[in-house]
Amino acid sequence: MKQKVAGGLFWKLLENGGSQGVQFVIAIILARLLTPAEYGVVGIIMIFIIIANVFVQSGFSTALVQKRQADEVDFSSVCYFELAVALALYGLLYLAAPEIADWYDICELKAIVRVLSVVLFPGAVISVQTAYVSRRMEFRGLFLSTLAASLIAGAVSIFMAYRGYGVWAMVWQQIVYYLALMAVLFFTVSWRPVMRCSLQRLREMFAFGWKLLCASLLDTIFNNLYGLFIGKIYNEELLGSYNRGEQFPMLIATNLGAAIQAVLLPAFAASQENTEKVCQMVRRAIRLSAFVTLPMLLGMFAVADNLVLALLGEQWLVCVPFLRIMCISYCFWPIHITNLQAINAMGRSDIFLKLELVKKALSLAALALGMCFSVYGMVMLKAMQDFLCTFVNAAPNRKLLGYSIFHQWMDVMPSALLSAVMCAGVMAAGLLLGGLTPWLRLLVQIGCGMILYVLLAWALRMESFCYLAGVVRERLHQGSGE
Repeated sequence: MKQKVAGGLFWKLLENGGSQGVQFVIAIILARLLTPAEYGVVGIIMIFIIIANVFVQSGFSTALVQKRQADEVDFSSVCYFELAVALALYGLLYLAAPEIADWYDICELKAIVRVLSVVLFPGAVISVQTAYVSRRMEFRGLFLSTLAASLIAGAVSIFMAYRGYGVWAMVWQQIVYYLALMAVLFFTVSWRPVMRCSLQRLREMFAFGWKLLCASLLDTIFNNLYGLFIGKIYNEELLGSYNRGEQFPMLIATNLGAAIQAVLLPAFAASQENTEKVCQMVRRAIRLSAFVTLPMLLGMFAVADNLVLALLGEQWLVCVPFLRIMCISYCFWPIHITNLQAINAMGRSDIFLKLELVKKALSLAALALGMCFSVYGMVMLKAMQDFLCTFVNAAPNRKLLGYSIFHQWMDVMPSALLSAVMCAGVMAAGLLLGGLTPWLRLLVQIGCGMILYVLLAWALRMESFCYLAGVVRERLHQGSGE
């Protein structure tokens, strides 16, 4: 299991790092060719698509991973069911498109909704393919597939943006990405659907998955409420700036953190009867996630102004406050994700749903209070709510695993303190290098931050640093042996 986890982690990190790295570069190029208002228009529609995708992709895919014995009939049944759900939701969005356009007073939204909603169909298949990958830890195929899909979709979107297609460049980027990923996965992953569908199997998985579906739906709706309100109360330009400010820290937290968690969920599930072993793996996951994500998020906080100037240009400087606030907000993700994955692996989706209800009550209170302030105050209250939710997510694992929030914060604290020291050093370097160009200042700051963090981790012999170094050495040794 240790070798499978290490190998899966290696390929999962490559997958997220490779595909997201490509998408990061593409986003920078598109930001130079498009305006914040154009980003905001697509951002409005993506909120509806993301919510619809929850019905298509959530619940059953996790049930497939968690189920002790899952065969071809299980995977095929889920695939056909999710395609049927995608068809129903596409019809709803098609009919609702005129109302959405009228609500935001943007005529172009009608056509965009009807075209972009087709991603629901390949998304249904991809969710089953990735569940198969996670269950068997075949992350090498997923890495190659996502990288290829990102390159193809990026090339199409850049070409369209350069030719003046505006928002449609981003619309077709999403469509091409989903279609390309589904197609390439059929070549790199060994699963193929069979002509069988079992309602009994679906009912069995639904007993576990419906709670996750409800929880995921609540989480997705509430996470996107801020975008819906900013787009309606203010304007699409400010929404585009908010989305761009959130994108950079989200890229780090959700992808690096999720890479670790996607590998460890099947490992948790395989050991669910051994509580002590699961607790040990959860502690490892929290420490490792914090060690990897916190320095990157706090480092991004330190270089936010230079990052935006160098990569996006002056027209995007309005997103700097959003970027810094969201960097703090996403610092809490290692605790969030790991606790929830442990609860899922233990088969307690009922607890998962109850936690989401509590957190959504907090989210509503924060949003209602935030609307009394400016848009920046609203987003700051969101970050405070994310901090409070770490205590909510950790509460059940005190009984399930004997791992309290106090001990979790103690495991995170070494990485947090080290990252804070690095952040202060990077900000000081930025002030001293004020006469340099934004690009050069940014590169020097990043280099200083990386060197300082690694040297401090090595000097203090941090446990997570030693573990990662051991994984890298083992992979290099296996590579040289082959």
